[in-house]
Amino acid sequence: MRSAQDDVLFEYDSAGASTGVELEVIEAIDEPFDPELIDVVTRNPTVDLLLSRIRTGMIDLAPDFQRKAGIWNEKHQSRLIESLLLRIPLPTLYASEDEDDVWVIVDGIQRLTAIRRFVDPSGVGREQLFLQGLEYLQDYDGCAFDDLPGRLQLRLRETELVVHLIRRGTPEAVKFNIFARINTGGLPLSRQELRHALIPGRARTLLGELAESESFLRATDKSVNPERMADREMVLRFIAFRLVSLASYTYADFDHFLRESMRTINKMTRDDIQHIKLQFARGMDAAHYIFGPHAFRKRYRGVERRFPINKALFETVAVNLAKRTDEDLALLMSRRDLVQVGLVDLLTDYPDFERAISQSTGDHSKVRLRFDAVRDLFDRVIND
Repeated sequence: MRSAQDDVLFEYDSAGASTGVELEVIEAIDEPFDPELIDVVTRNPTVDLLLSRIRTGMIDLAPDFQRKAGIWNEKHQSRLIESLLLRIPLPTLYASEDEDDVWVIVDGIQRLTAIRRFVDPSGVGREQLFLQGLEYLQDYDGCAFDDLPGRLQLRLRETELVVHLIRRGTPEAVKFNIFARINTGGLPLSRQELRHALIPGRARTLLGELAESESFLRATDKSVNPERMADREMVLRFIAFRLVSLASYTYADFDHFLRESMRTINKMTRDDIQHIKLQFARGMDAAHYIFGPHAFRKRYRGVERRFPINKALFETVAVNLAKRTDEDLALLMSRRDLVQVGLVDLLTDYPDFERAISQSTGDHSKVRLRFDAVRDLFDRVIND
């Protein structure tokens, strides 16, 4: 007979390696929409026009969005420039237009970054690209843009690229649905990659900062692969549930809840952000002290296996800890053995709790069940 622990699966990155995070089953909410509301146009801007939009802030390249395993090296970038010089068409770019007419690039960041680094390197944050490893135009190996003959410089600047642009006014749910179908590097974009690309603002910076913080890396044992932004989603989920009361959590669509949370972060004051940072570190440090290498991981009685990090358990434990007073945390840490045993008992003897952190984890009844169960566990340990 199979048990729940036999069914634990991992998320994988674009190279097929484990992300260190348990694969989560969240029921997709397929909201019906009027196809007439889809407003997608095809543009054919020149390289010059695209670079002009980038310089003036009218194209958002989300510079930290690129999957680490897929960041192009000089040779790969040079081959792209060679393709343009040979008039070989490039794959289509995909972008979303916001209310200020800014194009948010969802697919094509690497291509535009390579072009800008070669033609207009100011502001890229990397040195000028010098061509190397060319296959057909070896005479130009080692050349910068200004070293090319004038005719080739002009050819490059006047090359037209194809951009599929989702116009402003297209409903958000439709926009996310369209981009979720795009494959980048052989894999569809993860939900957090989409949120990161389509919701610019200070949330991007905050999630990245906390995902790279020493407290997070220590609590997760540096086991979360950041390539597909699983780490940033975990941080976002902590903040989202720290900002909302369980009584007011009535979302049918968990992804919508997280999108709204990113927008809430974008509107936060510096003091609010500083408070969240302290709360996050508080939750991470307490979890690390109490659970050690098993923090945020399932544990079952009589099972020695070390499981991957579970996102729902992460947010539930971390938020519950962050809410506690200093006195409560001191008691929980001094009685950590009781806390550990209590969580093992929950997972082993309470199937509803196990399901609440494994299946349809965004369902409001399961959210309340798991948060209440962990809160009650902490209360019992404190009041013993």
